[in-house]
Order: sequence, then C-alpha cells, then structure tokens
Amino acid sequence: MPWVDFKAVKQAISIKMALAHYGVMVRRIDNCYLRGRCPLPTHASKRSNQSFIVNTEKNVWACHSDSCVASRGGCAGGNVLDLVAAMESCSLRNAALKLQDWFAVTATPSPKEHVVSAADGPHLSASITPGESNKPVAFTLRGIDQRHPYLAERGVDLKSVAHFGIGFYTGKGCMEGRIVIPIHNEDGVLVAYAGSSPGHGEPKYWFPTGFRKSLVLFNLHRAADHGRTVVVVEVFFDCIKVHQAGFPCVVALMGSSLSQRQENLLQKHFREVILMLDGDKPGRRASETIAARLVTRVSVRVVATPPNVQPDEMSADQIHCLCDPDFF
Repeated sequence: MPWVDFKAVKQAISIKMALAHYGVMVRRIDNCYLRGRCPLPTHASKRSNQSFIVNTEKNVWACHSDSCVASRGGCAGGNVLDLVAAMESCSLRNAALKLQDWFAVTATPSPKEHVVSAADGPHLSASITPGESNKPVAFTLRGIDQRHPYLAERGVDLKSVAHFGIGFYTGKGCMEGRIVIPIHNEDGVLVAYAGSSPGHGEPKYWFPTGFRKSLVLFNLHRAADHGRTVVVVEVFFDCIKVHQAGFPCVVALMGSSLSQRQENLLQKHFREVILMLDGDKPGRRASETIAARLVTRVSVRVVATPPNVQPDEMSADQIHCLCDPDFF
C-alpha cells in the first residue's frame, strides 16, 4: 500500500490550491477569509449563495448550508483532506493520495514502513533539497524489440522508436513484458526506465523504486536544443507523437502536476510554454492550475485539446493546428 503522510499533505497544500485544482473561484473578504459558491456535490440549498468560507490562516473551510452539514453528519467543514474527500466521495486516505499526486508532495515512510508500490504519484516531492537528483542508471537494457506491433498500433513510427530508444523488453526482471522508455535528466544522463504495459495493464506507467519523476522533465535534454518555446504534455506517448508531428521542442511532465523543480527547469531553458494537456476534466483543471503558476515566470499559452482526447490520439495535422510552427 502506498505510504500516506497526512501531516505533510496538510502542511504543503492550502485549501486555495485545492480549489484552484477544481477551478473554483473564491473572493477575498478580509485578510484571512475567502468566500464563494459551495463547490461540494452535496450542496443543494438554493438560498445559500456564497455560503462557502475559507480561513486561509488556519487552512480550514466551512459550508453551513443545511444540505452540506447534513451530508457530513452535522459537520460544517474541515481541512483540505476533508474537502477533497467530500468532492471526490472518497476516504481521507484516498483524498491524501490524490493530493500527493496532484501537487507532488513527498510521501516519506516511517522507518517501520515498507513501501512496495512504485506506482505513479505518491513518491513525488514538492519540497526538494537544492542539488537533489536521481542517481544515474548503471546499466543499459538489452533485448528491446523496437518492432513490436503495439508501437505501430499507438501510431509510433520506427524513426521515433529509434530516436527515443523505446521498445518491448524481452529480457528478465521487473520490466519483463513491458514497453520500456528511457528517461534522462537535463544533462542527458540515463536515470530510469519507465515501463508501460501493452493494452490496458495497471498501473498505466511503472517507475522503479527510488526514482522521482518530479526532478526531471521527460525529453528535456533533447528539447532544449530546439528553441525557446516548448510544448508541455502529460505523458510519454503524448511527447513522442508531438515530436513525430514535427515539434521536437516538447517535454512531458509524466503526470498532470508540475513540481517546483520542473517549474524551475522550464524557466531555465525556455521563454514560452504551450500547455497541451489532456482534454478531460483533470487535464483542463491541471492546465489552469499550471498556467496560473507559470504565467509570472514565462509566457504561457494553453491550447484546447479536443474533449476527452489525449495528444497521442491526435493526427499530425490536428497537432499542427494547435501548435503553430511559427512559435518555434
């Protein structure tokens, strides 16, 4: 089971940040209070407009409408975990895991805990020690089939397969039977292999224990040589398909959240960012949140990926329509 550091989540993530993730607008009414319409799915009181209150100093919220209070057993509000649990109709633990993933909060196990999952999300870090980095990989995988039919099914041509070094791993070990994707740091040093199960395997992407994707941007070491305007996508195949469409200055977050280190890397290498995240609701919310963070540091343009469509599902012409080559 993934480790959950409830204290770290509550300390690192403000309710205002969580509301921004959901696209909820609130207005300041004094130094430490915000007010707005209640975003909770349980809210059914038509006469209680602007009933949602946030105390930014204590990082707590409340909605005193009859419907919300009744749905939560008489409790009018709570902390950021309570907010996400109510929004997602999930447990506090799952709410914490979601927040860890969305905002890249460190999930550090106690000495007695044994973490067995290397799944996407909980091991990311929002607070990173200066100079911290992933360790170089001391080996190169052999036995990679670059002509596996799954790659053609995903629309990846052989030139792109060779360029990114991806393929179906036929050897033994934890990557056996997966599409392997080499990940490099900004200096081009190999720091990990990600694994993707052909078809509908879970998790969608597998990362080795100890690797922290929040410390790198996939394809940055190549993209940095191709201009000062970069296309930012969510995951590996999005990046490959955008590159294949003729836009080599493209990087992937390896998720839908932006860590502080990734934000710094974007500012360091580029002057303009084109956000091309997934066209589903989480992708749209993430675009708004990330754009709000980046806009004070670089020029930002958010492109409207078609509803419920990922960039890797789009044709080269569709990608060209969204990513104007004049920007490069």
